[in-house]
Amino acid sequence: MKIIFLNRFFYPDHSATSQLLTDLAFHLADKGQDVSVICSRQRYDDPASELPVAERLNNVQVFRVWTSRFGRQNLIGRGLDYLSFYLSAAWQLYRLARAGDIVVAKTDPPMISVVAGWIARLRRAHLVNWLQDLFPEVAIALDIKGFDGVLGRMLVRLRNRSLQQARGNVVLGQLMAQRLALDGVSQERIHIIHNWADGESIKPLLAVRNSLRKEWGLEDKFVVGYSGNLGRAHEFGTLLNAAESLQQEKKIVFLFIGGGAQLVKVQEEVHRRALQNCMFQPYQPRERLHESLGVPDLHLVVLRPELEGLIVPSKFYGIAAAGRPTLYVGDSQGEVAQIIAQGDAGVTVAVGDGDGLAEQIVLLNQDAERCARLGRNARLLFDEGFSRQRALHAWSELLNS
Repeated sequence: MKIIFLNRFFYPDHSATSQLLTDLAFHLADKGQDVSVICSRQRYDDPASELPVAERLNNVQVFRVWTSRFGRQNLIGRGLDYLSFYLSAAWQLYRLARAGDIVVAKTDPPMISVVAGWIARLRRAHLVNWLQDLFPEVAIALDIKGFDGVLGRMLVRLRNRSLQQARGNVVLGQLMAQRLALDGVSQERIHIIHNWADGESIKPLLAVRNSLRKEWGLEDKFVVGYSGNLGRAHEFGTLLNAAESLQQEKKIVFLFIGGGAQLVKVQEEVHRRALQNCMFQPYQPRERLHESLGVPDLHLVVLRPELEGLIVPSKFYGIAAAGRPTLYVGDSQGEVAQIIAQGDAGVTVAVGDGDGLAEQIVLLNQDAERCARLGRNARLLFDEGFSRQRALHAWSELLNS
């Protein structure tokens, strides 16, 4: 019996879905499972890259299929990239899958569960969907042209059918599980396994021991960090309004680490407002992730309220592993907001409340002991519920069943 994963990105790519898949695939192979991955030949942030067509990594057989290379900046080009991956991955999966195999389909590209479901039925394999988000509901919520009418409703029905027919559907939290149940997916086929971070390599790091803080000239600053993808699901107006109102607080710096569809827009807005308290750094190598997550004194996680139940920001797990508090900008009843409230590991501010966000930042800057306590609580919360070991064990149990 083989376990076959489908996702556009895999090691050595450093995007969030790739890192999670890499952890799980390598773990299963290390336990003696026959594991294959079907992915693209590109990296998330470098569509021009050319990774090997096939190779064996840590006993995982990797098949990298051809796709177009328009990248993420243009929606039409991105759609063509998706379409080419559907076709190439479907053909590779058809050639690879056999009766009794397990096909695990992630959600990059969107709707891959539909393609994987068709091939799994033809080959009499078992389908498990690993849902990082719910599409097309995300596109509908973001008012992306074309998804709010007949097309959107048709895609929802098509996607739901693939979920209803799967042997299992893994979701990231209670709100997403409730959403699938309302869509008619049997609760027996819904399994909650949170995303994770590597708590062995990401640990609380004292500022004075963090070489990145020195490299970036932040040794004597109170750093408010945003780390990861600056995507369309995230709202940055509240954050920028807070930064603007805190320009006179010379000790407070807003640090953006990463990239994404909204990076240029945020940079342009920082320039337009002449914000001197914002700085940008690129994605950091995974081996320096513990340092980059340890640079901020507190981290920002933002999510548009209309996307609750459709997305769970995965950056939260790394923040908690690093022992840093979360300042959540979003719905107070959202998944991450409820987690940090229950664990006393951060604070939630409503989208649009820039003054409230600025106030919370000032309060935490002025109360170092409270900030440190929230960070300690975050690490405790991580160890109890969101460690890599717990998640990988849960996945092994599910697939073995």
